[in-house]
Amino acid sequence: MKKIVKSLMPAMYLLVIAFSTASCNQTQAAPAAATSTPGQPVDLTYAAEKSLPAVVYIKSVINSKVQTVEYSDPFEDFFSDPFGGFFGRGQGNNGQGNSRKRQVQTPKRAAAGSGVIISADGYIVTNNHVVDGADELTVTLNENSKEYSARVIGADKTTDLALIKIDAKNLPAIVIANSDDVKVGEWVLAVGNPLGLNNTVTAGIVSAKARPMNTGGITSMIQTDAAINQGNSGGALVNTRGELIGINAMLASPTGSNIGYGFAIPTSIVKKAVDDFKKYGTYQRAMIGIQGGSVKDYVDAMKDQEKDVKDYGTMEGVRIDKVVEDGAADDAGLEKEDVIIAVDGQKVKTMGDLQGILAQKSPGEKVTVKYMRNKKEKTTTLTLKNEQGNTKVVKNADLDVLGAQFRAVTEAQKEHLNINYGLEVTKVSGGKLKEAGVPQGFIIQRVNDEAMKTIDDLQEAVKTASTSKEPVLYIQGITPTGKKAYFAVALQD
Repeated sequence: MKKIVKSLMPAMYLLVIAFSTASCNQTQAAPAAATSTPGQPVDLTYAAEKSLPAVVYIKSVINSKVQTVEYSDPFEDFFSDPFGGFFGRGQGNNGQGNSRKRQVQTPKRAAAGSGVIISADGYIVTNNHVVDGADELTVTLNENSKEYSARVIGADKTTDLALIKIDAKNLPAIVIANSDDVKVGEWVLAVGNPLGLNNTVTAGIVSAKARPMNTGGITSMIQTDAAINQGNSGGALVNTRGELIGINAMLASPTGSNIGYGFAIPTSIVKKAVDDFKKYGTYQRAMIGIQGGSVKDYVDAMKDQEKDVKDYGTMEGVRIDKVVEDGAADDAGLEKEDVIIAVDGQKVKTMGDLQGILAQKSPGEKVTVKYMRNKKEKTTTLTLKNEQGNTKVVKNADLDVLGAQFRAVTEAQKEHLNINYGLEVTKVSGGKLKEAGVPQGFIIQRVNDEAMKTIDDLQEAVKTASTSKEPVLYIQGITPTGKKAYFAVALQD
């Protein structure tokens, strides 16, 4: 046996050398075709060289703020009353002591993430959670070559995408590929700044496509086993040609570090979001108006519970559990128990597939839906709507829409009215507050059940409500005489 091995060794060395030389020659001649020949090794250096310059480091800063918090001291009455509350004192709060409020100074906080340059004039895509709530944004180019201040052009929590802008020219923008062309098993690189380690590249494969995630938002994700950790958020997932196929967003791990899988938002969704951010400042979300899930998951769940299962005529598609009243599906005649199997000719196997298709559409667009009803194929055309049930463009509103001026209540007002916070309406010149009858001098304390302590609080409340399903501000407050009052302020006509 030993002799056979020895006699084979020279031949094996020659084979390895020849194999490696052929691989190198092929890579140098046609790096774009690195994955085109089955069974050949993949050279990922080309992809790293092409993508690294386009990935940036983002630092976000949330400044220190003064907040009012409630606290209680269960021993206060015991020590202030020599009889320990024996005669009824201190029992007004179920023995928990008196509830008090005090102001605290929150610390200045900083966080870091990644971003991807998508145009030479300074547009950068990242995650919403990287920039959300930031008072300052700083972008550092690859290899710490230069630092810029950035501003947010648009952001969306549901897609977890944001578009920011720096004032620069001739930046190394990445090439954006069509994520629909990505194949499971394809080699990819995750490029970003994880755990404070700038300009980091990790390799893996595409583990799955259109992966549904229980995040409450769009859940059609690219799954990869390339190592993704904290700080990779907003970075690039690229193919072997160094082209962007997704924006790294999250990882699934029981420890919070990479021992599981990473997930990226596909460029098919990214491109649509970027266009919306540039045009409208907000993502225009198209709604089909149903609730449901993958038919296979439903059938399996029913079998596990030993319940009778309806024969849908297919095990692929999205089963409708509820049709939203006056929604797009309702208008088109879709019903509960129908199974959607295709949209505009694209096959729908899971809810992830359906959400991935709809994420590329806009309110007002007509789509052709193929579905199963009582095991028979049917087709209908429906017009997609926005979250507010119409086809209008949804834009973020700001304080100007209220037609008023505001200021935080003074210490004298707090003492006089026995309040701890609020915003006084100092002037009403028109707009939505005048239409709702909110008077000058009114003190706003809560909007949509959120405390209004600063002008920024009110601005955020208006912004959030303006793009919600119900664009209304429910205002609670008091008049200058101390009388409580309530108003409903519609932000749209």
